[in-house]
Amino acid sequence: MTHPQQSYGEPHADERTMALRVVLPAPVPPPEPAATAAPAPAKAGRDRYLDLLRAVALVRVVVFHLFGWAWLTVVFPSMGVMFALAGSLMARSLARPAWSVIRGRVRRLLPPMWAFAAVVVPMVFALGWKPVREEGIWWFLKLGCYILPIGTPPFPWENGSEGGWLETSWAEQGIGPLWYIRAYLWFVLASPLLLKAFRKLPWVTLLAPVGLTAVIGTGLVTVPGATGEALVDFAVFGSCWVLGFAHHDGLLKTVPRYLAVSLAAMLMGFALWWGAHHLTEEGWNLDEIPLAQATWSLGFCMILLQYAPSWRELPGRLAGWDSLVTLANNRAVTIYLWHNMLLMATFPIIDLLWDVPWVGDHLGTYIDRADNALALIIVWPLIGLAILAVGWVEDLAAKRRPRLWPNGAARART
Repeated sequence: MTHPQQSYGEPHADERTMALRVVLPAPVPPPEPAATAAPAPAKAGRDRYLDLLRAVALVRVVVFHLFGWAWLTVVFPSMGVMFALAGSLMARSLARPAWSVIRGRVRRLLPPMWAFAAVVVPMVFALGWKPVREEGIWWFLKLGCYILPIGTPPFPWENGSEGGWLETSWAEQGIGPLWYIRAYLWFVLASPLLLKAFRKLPWVTLLAPVGLTAVIGTGLVTVPGATGEALVDFAVFGSCWVLGFAHHDGLLKTVPRYLAVSLAAMLMGFALWWGAHHLTEEGWNLDEIPLAQATWSLGFCMILLQYAPSWRELPGRLAGWDSLVTLANNRAVTIYLWHNMLLMATFPIIDLLWDVPWVGDHLGTYIDRADNALALIIVWPLIGLAILAVGWVEDLAAKRRPRLWPNGAARART
């Protein structure tokens, strides 16, 4: 997530001045024009190509968490793409003092997470979670990760009871994705040092996380517990984040395209080879194969950014999706935080169809067969409701006027 400053030519002389220059033997230069204030440079607008990639990544995350199709992690590695885009925007922001940038990023991240925690934390306790009895008083330190997610916030692997209105694994599904918030925070805090290292040793800094993944992500060296999980995530997606620096600084444009694509192809080929020899119970789910995820995501994002156009507007038929792309980018944190909870809410809604006269009796078989497809249809209106209900917290966090539906329509009218 800049434009060259516009330049202006000298004004042309009019016809009378030209005539004087021909007749007079020693023409006197015309007086200098009065100094005028230089026009202010236009603000750098959003890169709509990057916005489109982020919107596609969010949709892919929702679809994957619903259907669980492992091949989606290969077709479009959303997490790698999102970290690469965030790295590019972070590099642009670090033109300002580092501490103010970090403070601003953290401020934008935390209030939406607090709003989410204000709902889910009381739920896990109400459904019978008793962590103090299980883990002792030190557990309260872990609870602080719901306030500042330096570590992954704790949650019970089973919560509630069988036959309840929520599956017993709901907390794992709903709260588990907060690992992304923790990883993002780590990258934000490390970015000033990473950017300095990148500008001194770009290729070493770019590839070092892959090497670290080969050490701690393959079992060669094991770091136990939540700390180990956090380090693996940092290593797996570290190269994508630094690749965002390379995109912002223009390093990718200095590399011949054939060379960049060849390097990306080698990385992706290695990822497929490694993945084929380390498949888990989930098959080709790269989320479960760290080294394959790191190399595949890096190669994939390298190609996406090497061929990146600079769009100020979505071209052609893509322009019809402009408002949805804008909305997704303005509410990306809200969508990511709440989408799994909303996916789980779709199934009780689908169950209500059985109580509708005629529908349950005549279409029950089709409802059973198409429940996931129905869930995919229902979840988008639910996400829309979540945007209306809590999305404005993102505006408050960014010190903007709260907006209920920031899809760019007001900007377009202006």
